[in-house]
Amino acid sequence: RSSRLADSQRKSLSGLQYNTRKSYSSRMTLETLIILAQFVAALGVISSVAYLAIQVRQNAKITKAQFGHSLTSRLYERYFLAAKDQEFSRFLAKNWSMDELEDYEYWRITLWINTCLVDIFDTYDQYKHGLVDITHLNMRMNLLKAGIMKTRMGRPTWEFWKVNRTPEFIEWFEIEIYGGPLTDTDPEESAWQDLNMKRD
Repeated sequence: RSSRLADSQRKSLSGLQYNTRKSYSSRMTLETLIILAQFVAALGVISSVAYLAIQVRQNAKITKAQFGHSLTSRLYERYFLAAKDQEFSRFLAKNWSMDELEDYEYWRITLWINTCLVDIFDTYDQYKHGLVDITHLNMRMNLLKAGIMKTRMGRPTWEFWKVNRTPEFIEWFEIEIYGGPLTDTDPEESAWQDLNMKRD
């Protein structure tokens, strides 16, 4: 009888140990699967972020190239049309500072300078936003540095436009074109009244 009781206790203990090991093994398997799932999910997030970063960089490059192409095409078209127009080419070849010009020719000079300035404003803003390379801006500034802004209509035209620009741009532009900020009054301010371009 005592032997049967001992056998029963051993069987009960053995069964308890087996169930405990089985429960522990099941719990470990579940925890392992959860950890594995979390690891896979983390890899998926990292991969998605890396892919998005690559896409953003590629899109930025494409956008920059498109803006650059647009600016280059605009400049090319302007020069091409000017080159095709014999009469306008003769006008561009004149010495705008020394030659005697008709009033309508001063109007043409002003409109040409307006075109150049608006183009530079646009290019400068796009460069500041990282949409185009600085070479696009330099090409346009080199044209103005050739002397067009120091003609009779250069300064008045700039004074007209500068009120619409930021102090940062005004300082940069005047240093580039005039060698420093302009503090004196425009010596050619009366030119606009003389040519009926500005009325009081």
